[in-house]
Amino acid sequence: MKFVIQRVKEASVSVDGKTVGEIGHGLLLFLGVGQGDTKEIADKLIDKIYKMRIFDDSEGKTNLSSEDVGAEVLVISQFTLYANCRKGNRPSFIEAAPPKEANDLYEYVISLCRERFKKTACGIFGADMKVALLNDGPFTIVLDSKEFEK
Repeated sequence: MKFVIQRVKEASVSVDGKTVGEIGHGLLLFLGVGQGDTKEIADKLIDKIYKMRIFDDSEGKTNLSSEDVGAEVLVISQFTLYANCRKGNRPSFIEAAPPKEANDLYEYVISLCRERFKKTACGIFGADMKVALLNDGPFTIVLDSKEFEK
């Protein structure tokens, strides 16, 4: 499971010209689900993201977590995070989970976020989405479950 985490002032996602999700201050999470990912992995990563101290305190130091600042979250499914570009010029996505499995874990991640974050919004799995954001910092982190297996 891979996340690209962006701290944002605001973010939104639209499908066919209609806004389907939007947040204010918080995190934009692009989520890629890979072969073999599980709910247990999702539990661990969402817990990590929620507790991650990536928001500024009164002195401008990144000492505050999502819980501390009442962060909102927008979750976007993005299988292209599993692009394999080692050979040729066309990325391969064979490391990404099959659509049914990926959607199930995407929905599970959304449910975990709804339990923790002040507000949770999401895109539509498999849709052609347009994502708009105002990055805060900029502040972007890549989190890969494989880093925790070592």
